Amino acid sequence: MKLVIISGLSGSGKTVALHTLEDEDFYCIDNLPLGLLPDFVERTINRSTQPYDSMAVGIDARSELHDLRKFPEIIALLRELNIDIKIIYLQAELTTLIKRFSDTRRRHPLTRKGLPLAEAIEVERNLLSDIAAESDLYVDTTYRNVHQLRSLIKERVVRREHNGLSVLFQSFGYKHGTPTDSDYVFDVRCLPNPYWETQLRQLTGRDYKVIEFLQNSEEVEQMLDHIRDFLNDWIPKFEQQNRCYLTISVGCTGGQHRSVYIAERLCADFANTIESVSVRHRELE
Repeated sequence: MKLVIISGLSGSGKTVALHTLEDEDFYCIDNLPLGLLPDFVERTINRSTQPYDSMAVGIDARSELHDLRKFPEIIALLRELNIDIKIIYLQAELTTLIKRFSDTRRRHPLTRKGLPLAEAIEVERNLLSDIAAESDLYVDTTYRNVHQLRSLIKERVVRREHNGLSVLFQSFGYKHGTPTDSDYVFDVRCLPNPYWETQLRQLTGRDYKVIEFLQNSEEVEQMLDHIRDFLNDWIPKFEQQNRCYLTISVGCTGGQHRSVYIAERLCADFANTIESVSVRHRELE
């Protein structure tokens, strides 16, 4: 049986993630008190009728504090039942969350205790810190809309049919902020910039003329060699620790040329040795 636990900050997209899994034939329950999770799973496994193959449970900060602090113990107990458990944690930047609550005019669940919104968000972040630390996939939705989040859940959770490591290469622009859901971040702003070539300025790292420009740079090839060598050394270490997801981000100034090209090259290179590899260009979406 597969169990996906969806947790994270209110307003970060937990409901969207659960609805996406529900559309993919997962049996979903939202806002289950964490202390009831072991009993719920055992009852599900021992159903007299056919047990569910795939389930998803939403856990949030409204669970009892002592249960939230025991989250690692609860998960360890469930893993002994030979259940395939994946923990997905969603978060977003404070200003983004505040804007989302303002736009939807919904109340944050912890503001009912009289806390201002910004303070409630930070209290929630602290309450869920143990879940965040145990997460298999940490997703920052600050720069993702609903459709992009649904696509990510389908690609990295639903369609993940093998048990090995799933690697995402992600390009971004530093001027738009560094993604917080990265396991490794490589800064390629030192490389020759196609932006300063007038005929290349409006193109991207996926266009032939930009590719040709960057391929002819010795510095670009040297950077690629160094990143590849580093990842070839350390990706196996993650696999040995039974990690399910790895996000590798590559950043340049605007996220349009150099980082896009490098991410595309790395994805193509590692597709030969890793079963599940994908690429995302944050600033081009």
